[in-house]
Amino acid sequence: MKYLRHLLLVLLMVVAAAPIRAEEEKPSVDVKSILWGHIKDAYEWHVTNIGDKPVIIHLPVILKTSEGWYFGCSSDFEEEPIEEGALKGYRKGPEGTNLYIAGEGSSYENKIVELVDGQEKRPFDISITKTVLFLFVVAIVLLLCVLLPARWCKKHKVDDPAPKGFTGFMHMFIMYVYEDIIESILGKDEAPKYAPYLLTCFFFIFTSNILGIIPIPPFGGNLTGNIACTFFLAFCTFVVVNVTGTKEYWKEIFWPEVPTWLKAYPVAIMPFIEFFGIFTKPFALMIRLFANMMAGHAIALSFACIIFIMWGINAFAGTSMTIVSVLMSVFMMLLEVLVCFIQALVFTMLSSIFLSLAHVKPHKAH
Repeated sequence: MKYLRHLLLVLLMVVAAAPIRAEEEKPSVDVKSILWGHIKDAYEWHVTNIGDKPVIIHLPVILKTSEGWYFGCSSDFEEEPIEEGALKGYRKGPEGTNLYIAGEGSSYENKIVELVDGQEKRPFDISITKTVLFLFVVAIVLLLCVLLPARWCKKHKVDDPAPKGFTGFMHMFIMYVYEDIIESILGKDEAPKYAPYLLTCFFFIFTSNILGIIPIPPFGGNLTGNIACTFFLAFCTFVVVNVTGTKEYWKEIFWPEVPTWLKAYPVAIMPFIEFFGIFTKPFALMIRLFANMMAGHAIALSFACIIFIMWGINAFAGTSMTIVSVLMSVFMMLLEVLVCFIQALVFTMLSSIFLSLAHVKPHKAH
């Protein structure tokens, strides 16, 4: 309690001193740009700054424009935004083209656009962006994590002693997810059919989450914090659930065991609710994973930004909040490791539940 009172006293002094200094000089840290620069996708990967010089990994740019295909690199676009004329804030593209990276205020902000007859248009874009590069990294790491244990299984018999080291850990991890999550929900008959898909979902999400909190390129990407990625995962679950659903599953949606007036006349309210539920389930999967992982990255960066903001106020505030920020950052990173596992587990568990509901056997209400 004694140390807690001292810490609270320091925080109160910082809060009291902050407005005085803030009036004289505003902090120069643009927290919004830092947060969105990490969370949003980009055509280049900004690693760090050495002095005033940024260290950037430039990525391939592949576009289908009105004049044909364009193959280039993100380094072909100006480093600094244009500050004059109608394209203020835009980053100029290569000479001889009408390509630009749209600036703030454009409906295509931070995307490559083409000026055609004075209007911005988005070309067909299949560039290797930061998110795509991180996706390839995750895929390579995941393949190594799966193929190494698979190679051991191919060379050994079932009654051989259990493997040790990384192979043994992966065996334990895979069997935990299969037996305690997939098989316990779907049962021994249905689990082998859907285990390949569900295990892929779990380990892809878990690997993406864990590699995303390692702040060293090519790791540190925000793959599962990108709604396009979580949309695709949820869409895959949506397709698997509804394509493999039994007749009884569809019967319970369009003709459930309820009074006739609730499903036919005057308003077919129950079929509408059940049909609407087909889409809300994968939507919940998408939003839950996206929101949790994006929030985790945003909070971790916010704690780091607090240090620079408080140093911009005064040295005392900066020193005090540096200690608090570092401690909170360490706590958040440990918590984020747990969240990485939980979110992968929740996605796999809910997908298994949705599959089990789609394979309901014929029954009648008593």
